Amino acid sequence: MLSNFIDYLSLERKLSPKTVEAYQNDLLQFQNFIFNHFELEELKLANYSIIRSWIVYLNENEISNKSINRKISSLNTFFKYLLKTNDITENPLIKHNSLKTPKKQQVPFSKDEVLELLSHFANLKAPTYEQARNHLLIELVYSTGIRRAELINLKIINIDFHNNQIKVFGKRSKERIIPILESLVERIKAHLAIYKHIKKSNYLFETKKGKPLYPSLLYRIINENFALVSTKFKRSPHLLRHSFATHLLDNGASITAVKELLGHESLASTEIYAKNSIEALKKAHSFAHPRNKKSG
Repeated sequence: MLSNFIDYLSLERKLSPKTVEAYQNDLLQFQNFIFNHFELEELKLANYSIIRSWIVYLNENEISNKSINRKISSLNTFFKYLLKTNDITENPLIKHNSLKTPKKQQVPFSKDEVLELLSHFANLKAPTYEQARNHLLIELVYSTGIRRAELINLKIINIDFHNNQIKVFGKRSKERIIPILESLVERIKAHLAIYKHIKKSNYLFETKKGKPLYPSLLYRIINENFALVSTKFKRSPHLLRHSFATHLLDNGASITAVKELLGHESLASTEIYAKNSIEALKKAHSFAHPRNKKSG
């Protein structure tokens, strides 16, 4: 039965040899467990209680939740296969919930990295349209914390030059007003004055062919430009939004105000960014406090 499943993965699903081997190893480990602990010789005889016992066993042997989830996923795929071949009538994992895994905390771009990149753009003697667009785009994201989709869909008509603010439509088309700095307003005006063709498309940011930006291009713009100043592996629009929030909190902005600027419905979402700010406060406190001998 197990060999048939392995053939199914290789021949029908055409998975890579390495992936098939991972499935096989997970299932063999479970097979050994149920034989040694429950004297069961067939995988299909295992019920959810037995699977839970295996999860506890793996946990006690310091296997990470992420690895346990992968092993259970292998089992789940196997049981789905047995349902398909009519070898079982019910998948014992149908109501199983994956174990929680700690989210990897993203480290935002530093203030120096962002300012260095903006300075790089400002010092270009004769920037191309794309360079000028990318400069404005990066400055806008860093100044507002605007989401990817909000940026792509930002129309010139939604920029209030008189009141220094922009109107965006966030998740579930929820309208949000975001203030923008006077310096950014002037930069947008100058950009539109130089590149008059933009007004015809309605969108503030467009490709060199006059089409609206699209997600993969936006990601590439952020990734490639921040590669000039940052060694971070993941350089994304979201990380720049993350940096906006963290730097505001570092400079004393209230978490409630940052929540509103980001368009979060729950304060819990904003608290993720506050963790980075708290770490910065801890470092500053540790370095500067007179009771800390290391501070000199």
